[in-house]
Amino acid sequence: MKRGDQPLKAEPPKRPSLAVGAQATLPRSSTVLLLVDVINPLQFPGAEKLAEPAMEAAHATARLKRRLAREGVATIYANDNYGVWRSDFRELLAYCEAQPGPTGYIARRLSPEPDDLVLLKPRHSAFFSTPLDLVLTQMHAHTLVLAGLATDICVQLTAMDATLHGYKLWVPSDCTAAESPDYKKAALAHMARVMKADIRKSSTRRPPA
Repeated sequence: MKRGDQPLKAEPPKRPSLAVGAQATLPRSSTVLLLVDVINPLQFPGAEKLAEPAMEAAHATARLKRRLAREGVATIYANDNYGVWRSDFRELLAYCEAQPGPTGYIARRLSPEPDDLVLLKPRHSAFFSTPLDLVLTQMHAHTLVLAGLATDICVQLTAMDATLHGYKLWVPSDCTAAESPDYKKAALAHMARVMKADIRKSSTRRPPA
């Protein structure tokens, strides 16, 4: 694609209407808040650099989540399964909530509500080998508010796949975190330039209809 060309315009794939249980329970939400890896043990090389900015992002994300919930916006958690498909998200949540320091703070601030949806992902992107696109299509979603960890890895790769699937993106800059300010700045700039994502802070705008 040449510089200045219009971005690819693609609509989410059309799915047949299903007259079975799951669709009846999925909320209809044209905008969805997608939280990537926010329930996180922070047990990997470099986690100590991510911890403090992750807590700041969690505070902003919790505030945004409450506001969006009042506006009828559904929330989906996309979390690593850590290579084990028998992973239990509730077990991971309980473990993280019980931890001291940043791990426990973030998990307690962002603990899912009963109506929130949760899915496990095997790789960085929340779309890769998961039912996310199918779920979003059945929810009639066309805009994603993307937050989580880390800005330059799982958030950015999820944003890339979201763009390829035709979703509009808002990536509030204060609701993501990376191991360094430079990593975060570069990733946000890339998402804004290439994926046409809105990267304004959570307090400066409302998600598009």
